[in-house]
Amino acid sequence: MKRFTRCGIIFVIVITMMLFSVLLLQYNSEDFSLSESSFGLAGVARPQATEPNIAPPLNSTSNNLELNDGDTPFSSRHANASIVMLARNSDLEGARKSILQLEARFNHRFQYPYVFLNELEFTEDFKSMVKSVTNATVEFGIIPSDHWNQPDWIDEVQASQARKAMAEDGVKYGGSVAYRNMCRFNSGFFFKHELLQKYRWYWRVEPNVRFHCDINFDPFLYMEDNDKVYSFTIATYEIVETISSLWTSVKSFMSLHPEFVVQNNSMNFLSLTWGRTYNRCHFWSNFEIADMEFWRGPAYSSFFDYLDLKGGFYYERWGDAPVHSIAASLFARSDQIHFFEEIGYQHDDWSHCPLNKEIWEKGNCDCSRDHSFDYDDSSCKKFWDRISH
Repeated sequence: MKRFTRCGIIFVIVITMMLFSVLLLQYNSEDFSLSESSFGLAGVARPQATEPNIAPPLNSTSNNLELNDGDTPFSSRHANASIVMLARNSDLEGARKSILQLEARFNHRFQYPYVFLNELEFTEDFKSMVKSVTNATVEFGIIPSDHWNQPDWIDEVQASQARKAMAEDGVKYGGSVAYRNMCRFNSGFFFKHELLQKYRWYWRVEPNVRFHCDINFDPFLYMEDNDKVYSFTIATYEIVETISSLWTSVKSFMSLHPEFVVQNNSMNFLSLTWGRTYNRCHFWSNFEIADMEFWRGPAYSSFFDYLDLKGGFYYERWGDAPVHSIAASLFARSDQIHFFEEIGYQHDDWSHCPLNKEIWEKGNCDCSRDHSFDYDDSSCKKFWDRISH
């Protein structure tokens, strides 16, 4: 009887412990699910170590964010700025990818508005799918035809012959009218669009780009507070066949308007011969943060109009990258142009990764410093270093 009683007591104790363990496990499980759902992450797979931080859910507020040193809460001072993307309806997935990257690394904290521009009307699907990945204000605009299409005064026979020759020579986009339209628009018209008139600063973003590091500061305010007008992350060479007469036209403009060429400019970035020849270096303009008042000013306005009438956007294939870079280098002081070391950025196969280890670690970067384009043979960063150091 005693043996039976002892076994019964042990049995009751074991059952009690098992019930207590189940209850404890259930409590912890419910508590974990509550924490996940509070931030909208329940059921969402965790990113791999090489992926950027997940942007906060669309119903979150600034109270959900743990700001790092240098971060700016939503209510803090903002620049008069916008993030600008030129895209087509077919770029939807690439546009969403770029926005998700930028939101994760930067804009979920700062909430700068987006402006999307297209030569055709955006579809409702494009608009809704883009708006679904950001809390920021998003506007969509149509580019006026006279800002986009090849002007009537261009000799189409000469232009078509140039396109044919470049296509036969294998020049990238050499046979494309649309690419030339884009280069001309980005060179001289985007900042005139009605949706951008209310803004001073812009950050150009393209579909299918990557941002490799957390951007725990406001680049717009940095530019504004430090008297900058133009910034870049990658510098490279232009394709020689696309700009055969560009530098001749630039020198002609400088002779006509020496008053626009400032002291302490960046001519040494553009030329190794004190301006006699052009080394083809330019800031890669698919990333640029800049002051639109600089483009709207008299120096650049006169410069673009002069180049436009030369017809080189269509008779050759002048790009907005060399046009912007030459103008910034000549009409702004060298200390007004800034290289953003902190902003890890990738377009196609070329990537800028912060080489400074402290910056790389602070930015939680997912890029390889050993593969940064900065000092690749095709990079012009070394020429910029001669000026900035």
